[in-house]
Amino acid sequence: AHELGEQLLKIAQRQQDPALLLVAHRALGDTLIWLGEFALAREHLEQAITLYNPRQHRILAFLYGRDAGVLGLCYASLALWLLGYPDQALRRVNEALMLAQELSHPFSLAHALIFAALLHYFRREGLVAQERAEAAIALANEQKFPNWLALGTIQRGWALAEQGQVTEGIAQMRRGLAASQSTGAKLGRSVFLAMLAEACGEVVQTEEGFAVLDEALAVVDKSEEHVYEVELHRLKGEMMLIQKADKTEIEACFHRAINIARCQQAKSLELRATVSLSRLWQKQDKKEEARKLLLEIYGWFTEGFDTPDLQEAKALLEELSSN
Repeated sequence: AHELGEQLLKIAQRQQDPALLLVAHRALGDTLIWLGEFALAREHLEQAITLYNPRQHRILAFLYGRDAGVLGLCYASLALWLLGYPDQALRRVNEALMLAQELSHPFSLAHALIFAALLHYFRREGLVAQERAEAAIALANEQKFPNWLALGTIQRGWALAEQGQVTEGIAQMRRGLAASQSTGAKLGRSVFLAMLAEACGEVVQTEEGFAVLDEALAVVDKSEEHVYEVELHRLKGEMMLIQKADKTEIEACFHRAINIARCQQAKSLELRATVSLSRLWQKQDKKEEARKLLLEIYGWFTEGFDTPDLQEAKALLEELSSN
C-alpha cells in the first residue's frame, strides 16, 4: 500500500492535477499512519487539506465513496494526537464532522463519527466517545453501513467499560469485533483489540486479556499495522502487573513501548508508557529516576493539559516530587 501510494503521488506530481494530488497525498498519509510513520503522514495529510476545495472536489466523494477533505481531516486528527498535540487533533476532527454534515454525504459523516469516537478513545473521554459512537450506530443502521455499525458497537462498548459498565462493554466489543470480521474488514483491528484488552484488565480477566493482546500483536506482525503497537506492549506490561509477574519482564514491556514510541515520535503514547514505567519504579523506591524520566516527556507538551493522560502524569510527578 505504501509503494502504491508513492506511485500515485509521482503520477499526480507529473501531471500536476490538483484533484489527483489531493487524493495521492491523502492516500499516502492514511497509509503512513497505519505503518506508524506519523510525522511523515501528517505532512502529506496537511498538504491534502490545503489542496482541498469542497466546491471543486465534492464529486470525489461519489467517485471514491468518501469525501477526500473529510478523510484528510480525520486522519490528520489521529496523526496530531499520536504526535502529541491533543487539542489540535480535536479541532481537526471537529472540522471533519462539520464538513461531513455540510456535504450531506452519509458515508463520509459515518466515517467522521467513527474517527471522532476513536479520537475521544485516544483522549480517554468515554462520555463523548459514547455519544459519537451512538450517532455513528444510528446513521449506520439507517443507511445500512455494516462495518461502520460494527466499529461503532466496539467503540460504544469501550466507552461503557470506561464509565464502569465493564461487563456490558466487553460483550458489545466482542459482538462488534465479530461483526466487523464477518464483513472482511481488517484495517484498525489491532486498535480495537487493544480496547477489548484494556477492558479485560479492568475486571482482571487476564487470560482473556493476554489472548487478545497476542492476537493484536499477530496483526502487527502480519500486516505491519504499527499504529498502536506501543500501547499493545504497555497493556501487556500492565496485564503482567495484575498477575504479579516478574518485575524485570514487566519493565521490559514498558521499555519496549517507550523505545517504539520514540522511534515513531509518538509523544502521546510515550507519555502513557512512561507513566506506567514511572509507577513501577515508584513502587521499587526509584522515585528520582521515575521523576526525571516522566518530567522529560511531560515537559515536552504544550497543549492538552486538561486531558486525562496529562492530568495523570502531572499528579504522578507531584507524588514523585514529594518527600
